[in-house]
Amino acid sequence: MEVFKIAVTIVLIVLIVLIAAAGAGSAFAAYKKGFASGVEHRRLEAEAQFGSAEERAKQIVSEAERAAKSRKREALLEAKEENQKLRAELDKEIKERRNEISRQERRINQKEEALDKKTEALEKKDQSLNGRIRALEKKESEIAEIKQKQTEELERVSGLTRDEAKEILVHEIEMSARHDAAVMVKEIEQEAKENAEKIAKNIVALSIQKVSADHVAETTVSVVNLPSDEMKGRIIGREGRNIRSLETLTGVDLIIDDTPEAVIVSSFDPIRREVAKTALEKLIVDGRIHPARIEESVDKAKKEVDAIVKQEGENAAFTTGVHGLHPELIKLLGKLRYRTSYGQNVLKHSIEVAHLAGVMAGELGCDVTLAKRAGLLHDIGKAVDHEVEGSHVTIGADIAKKFRENKDVIHAIMAHHGDVEPQTIIATLVQAADAISAARPGARRENLETYIKRLQKLEELANEFEGVDKSFAIQAGREIRIMVKPEAVNDDAMIIVAKDIAKKIEDELEYPGQIKVSLIRETRAVDYAK
Repeated sequence: MEVFKIAVTIVLIVLIVLIAAAGAGSAFAAYKKGFASGVEHRRLEAEAQFGSAEERAKQIVSEAERAAKSRKREALLEAKEENQKLRAELDKEIKERRNEISRQERRINQKEEALDKKTEALEKKDQSLNGRIRALEKKESEIAEIKQKQTEELERVSGLTRDEAKEILVHEIEMSARHDAAVMVKEIEQEAKENAEKIAKNIVALSIQKVSADHVAETTVSVVNLPSDEMKGRIIGREGRNIRSLETLTGVDLIIDDTPEAVIVSSFDPIRREVAKTALEKLIVDGRIHPARIEESVDKAKKEVDAIVKQEGENAAFTTGVHGLHPELIKLLGKLRYRTSYGQNVLKHSIEVAHLAGVMAGELGCDVTLAKRAGLLHDIGKAVDHEVEGSHVTIGADIAKKFRENKDVIHAIMAHHGDVEPQTIIATLVQAADAISAARPGARRENLETYIKRLQKLEELANEFEGVDKSFAIQAGREIRIMVKPEAVNDDAMIIVAKDIAKKIEDELEYPGQIKVSLIRETRAVDYAK
């Protein structure tokens, strides 16, 4: 680059000199033409100047050429030095790369050698394994032959075929498994009883101790005492108009028979029966018995009974601490005062269930208020079950839904007789409290025929199981004792049979409380000394 600059400079100098010389020549020609007739010495002087300028220009060109050559030589030297430097660096880099490539090649060669060794070792192992496999296959074949010979020899010695021996072995394994299962079931039940029975008994006992209720006999009739038998004729009236009027207005049947000084009021509707009884008692006290007076007395009796119903419902809600009930629910609760079930007053039973459920909920850390509410309303359907089609469970759930009761209360009403599976703790507590209240001694009176049929069904159900010899329902159907055949049911199988019978009783029978299933296995050996 610097050489190029010098060459350009020299060319410029030469051009300048040539231009100057041309200018001097032009000046000289003009001077010569203009002053041809002038002095000769000026021509000579101009020629001398021109020659001097030309000489000077040559000198400058010569110096410029020398300088350019000198600069060129320096530039060439510098370029050679730079070239040598770059070549040295390149050679160094090439050498380093060659060394690195050599190292990589050596490592690759080493890895290839290692892989070759490993491949060789694997091939040897493969050959060894193939040999072992062949040896094992040979041994397996020999074992199969020996096993076949042993099986044939065992069949010959024992006199049993392979299938018969297999059946015996399976039976023994099954019996062993049954034994283990029975032992495990017994251990699990024992552990569960130890942990839960004490707590459950304490909660139930505490609940029963804290709650008490009176019970009255179930009846569909009410007896009205008369001051004398003469009053019977006045009640009947001329041509029976009084008794017909009373029966029409109240919807009951009046039974006037040979019972001395008494009239029987019969009706399945307890409210109507109570209204008729109250009206009749007022008429007897007043002494004036005729259709107009009867109608007036019946109206007054209805108002009195309605007031009593409302008061009883409010008292029940206050006693149990259940607040915010709809007024119609209060009335329905009051109607339960005149409703009985198996000799048990339903309102008192509902109050008792509410208290029991509340106590158990408190012991378990649940919502006591909600448990009491569900317990109080669980039999609300019985207030109108003689007027509406369906079971008291379905009717009660519909009533609770109508008055927008809590969903847990509705579910508890649906589940308290097992119509649906209880899904909440509240429903389970109400179910348990209902059973406790109904099963306490003297709480209910069961129809004798129904009672006998239930005991017979219980014994028949137990007798259906294989290995059962006889069964006896005892303790008013609260326990069933079952005698099993000792040759058909061993000690281990008794546990499983007892569980199966209990499960079938739960599925097929309806009963209050619980039924204890007791299995008895007895082996006797009898001989005589002669």
